[in-house]
Amino acid sequence: MNKEKRLQIFERLSEAIPDPETELNYSSDFELLIAVILSAQATDKGVNIATNKLFPIANTPKAIYALGEKGLKSYIKTIGLFNTKAANIIKTCKILVEQHNSVVPDNRADLEALPGVGRKTANVVLNTAFGQPTMAVDTHIFRVSNRTKLAVGKNVLEVEKKLLKVIPKQYLIPAHHLLILHGRYTCVARKPRCGACCIYDLCEYKDKITE
Repeated sequence: MNKEKRLQIFERLSEAIPDPETELNYSSDFELLIAVILSAQATDKGVNIATNKLFPIANTPKAIYALGEKGLKSYIKTIGLFNTKAANIIKTCKILVEQHNSVVPDNRADLEALPGVGRKTANVVLNTAFGQPTMAVDTHIFRVSNRTKLAVGKNVLEVEKKLLKVIPKQYLIPAHHLLILHGRYTCVARKPRCGACCIYDLCEYKDKITE
């Protein structure tokens, strides 16, 4: 795929999705971090249902740590892997209080040192909270990147590195949410809505068949 086609793709996606942003509900960097940790193997809708109850009660590292694992589980038990997530979140809150003055770090090394925070979660926080040009490759971005041939790769890290090289500079920050939302609502997994796709003629998914 050439440079001009890539530029057109992001120009059209930006027109179709003028306000690309996460669908997770949050009102602070810390709330975003917790929501993203909870979102692993879970839907944003499911996470929002849980955090809409949790955050009014506890939305700081000290407050959530004070709940303890048992108390936290009562709010997130509807989310997949809630036992592991609760343990990790409590440990993360302790570290934030003791080592970071309850402030979410704005760098990859410190973020990935937090329990429950891997590369993908760190990328989301760095991009969404701090406006850094990172690319958290989830199932939607992986699918869209490979289907369109925007960035072909066998694993998420390979796709991430390729995307950061080929995305037009002016779209490096919003690209993350543009691609996620396009994959979530248009370039869906089983029956991609090619007829409603704003980049259909630019897509190199030649066969136009479902995966």
